Amino acid sequence: MIRENIRIAMQGISSNRLRSALTMLGIMIGVGAVILLVAVGNGSSASVQKQLNNLGTNVLTVSRGGFGRGGNTNGTTSVIVNLNTKDVTALSNPISAPDIKTVSPVRNAASSTATYNGNTYSPATFQGAYPVYTQIKNDETSLGRFFTQSEEDAHANVVVLGQTVITNLFGSATADPVGANIKIGNTTLQVVGVLKPKGSNGFQDQDDIAIIPLTTMEDHYTGATTGYSQIAVEAVSRNASNAASSEITSILDANHNITNPTGNEFRVLNQASLLSTSSNTAHTFTVLLGAVAAISLLVGGIGVMNIMLVTVTERTREIGIRKAIGARKADVLGQFLVEAVLLSVLGGALGVIAGLVGSNFKIVGIQPVVATYSVFLAFGVALLVGLFFGIYPANRAASLRPIDALRYE
Repeated sequence: MIRENIRIAMQGISSNRLRSALTMLGIMIGVGAVILLVAVGNGSSASVQKQLNNLGTNVLTVSRGGFGRGGNTNGTTSVIVNLNTKDVTALSNPISAPDIKTVSPVRNAASSTATYNGNTYSPATFQGAYPVYTQIKNDETSLGRFFTQSEEDAHANVVVLGQTVITNLFGSATADPVGANIKIGNTTLQVVGVLKPKGSNGFQDQDDIAIIPLTTMEDHYTGATTGYSQIAVEAVSRNASNAASSEITSILDANHNITNPTGNEFRVLNQASLLSTSSNTAHTFTVLLGAVAAISLLVGGIGVMNIMLVTVTERTREIGIRKAIGARKADVLGQFLVEAVLLSVLGGALGVIAGLVGSNFKIVGIQPVVATYSVFLAFGVALLVGLFFGIYPANRAASLRPIDALRYE
């Protein structure tokens, strides 16, 4: 009987091709939108997580001032601390800070212009740091190397450049500047390495950077008497990031005699917490996109109901004849219900294809990542939509009295 209902349903669909195609189009758009928008949400989440992973998931950054510990809540006057060598030494002590693996102070110089063979460029970030800074920040070189501890100790005039600086200063992204001498300010520096590209983190170009030994930075650009711009800290693992953050807070409070902290003295940015928050936000964003797309499926379901009501009206006499020659209510109900479900299934299948094809293209700069569950979920909902919205028209057809149906003009 099911085969017979499918055969009759196919005949009904093919006899009204344009109307059936428009009905399937509504379902197709709904299913395709769910798959594609969920894929965009996943792609956005994956992109953000990749950028944060490039920064290091067990990295903590300590800087002066801010609201890193909850803000000023007690009305007291806050004192912004100057990060110093004593802080670096204390944070490097495995006894007082067992969850901290590596520490590097960082000095940022004011905007300085680099020159090479008549070309000039001002890197967005010009830093001095310890050699372990590359390990903390998960940096790698695509050409050359990072400066060494011996060069740090010798106050060597060496520099490692980001890809954006290479492109603007040397005129080409493929240039090999290793060994070249450039000037930043009035100091000549030899390029010893080029950092692997990291792209943007959403706030700044991570490749627009120049890094030199901290001693060299202090000798020629910032001096050594002021506090550090930042202290970069690597926790022993991602899971230890929160413990490391607590250790940083207690050590700095003790070093600077902070007995009544306001939260404004210094700021601790925990990369692991940022990643977790970003993941939660991205999940909410993805769910919201999927919910918006699901409205299209609802609209498509209403279209199925509408077309089936029209079909029932058009085929009233056919229904009367079938019932007059012995068709049961269940037979008529199954016939029209199968037709409604078939419209949804065909539209859903086309929607899956459209969603998968669309996911191969970048959307507003984001490469969609298809979530397998969204494909089955969207198709399953399309099937249920056809079933739900087909029940009323099918039941209406099955409930017609044979004599009334035969009299219908």
